[in-house]
Amino acid sequence: MADQHDASPVTKPCAGAEAGAPRRRGRPKVTPDPELAARIVGEARALFLESGYGGTTMDEIAARCRVSKRTLYRLFPTKTELFRAIIEAHRPSMLALPGDYAGLPLERALERILRVGIDPEEDRERIAVLRLVVLEVQNAPELGEIVRDHGAEPSRRALAGWLADRQAEGELRALDPHMLAGMLMNMVFGVTKGGCVGPPGTEGWPEAEERDRHIRICIDLLLNGARPR
Repeated sequence: MADQHDASPVTKPCAGAEAGAPRRRGRPKVTPDPELAARIVGEARALFLESGYGGTTMDEIAARCRVSKRTLYRLFPTKTELFRAIIEAHRPSMLALPGDYAGLPLERALERILRVGIDPEEDRERIAVLRLVVLEVQNAPELGEIVRDHGAEPSRRALAGWLADRQAEGELRALDPHMLAGMLMNMVFGVTKGGCVGPPGTEGWPEAEERDRHIRICIDLLLNGARPR
């Protein structure tokens, strides 16, 4: 007895297909949520830099991203959540960890971690976001917790972990790595953030070279006190 599937009629192409007629358009391509969320974060960051956090609405963000408000709120239920995502996305531009710095002297590794000598466009964006953060935290203190919990603290823990690994290799004294990480970040970013507050269009420090020189001095001060004696 033949299998029932063998008895099924063979489907033939329709006449239109045989005649070379154009295929029907399928369903529009759906952008995966992670890719869409990353695009929204980038556009929202640009809007915040243009108009400020308080001066930007979720409606404007949806329009800029060409997504429905329903989609926007599904991915980011509040503007605060969107600000948090911006801080998390910005974190690697401040501290390049995790990363592979094996074989580099401590000074060179810390320069790369602290983004010394980065591309000028990256540097301008980094300073712009820093200025935005400082000004907006002054206007909306609740945003300070987001900056601390999703920006500064994860960065400090990552740097402390890297320093602890260097201690385990005997390259640094057995001091509290979290304390060392906090000291270095305060020296570097405390001055950076303070210098970023100023009239629109101005830089905290006039030249990127001066910022890099400041970071190198901070690294030197830390290592001179933390190297084995």
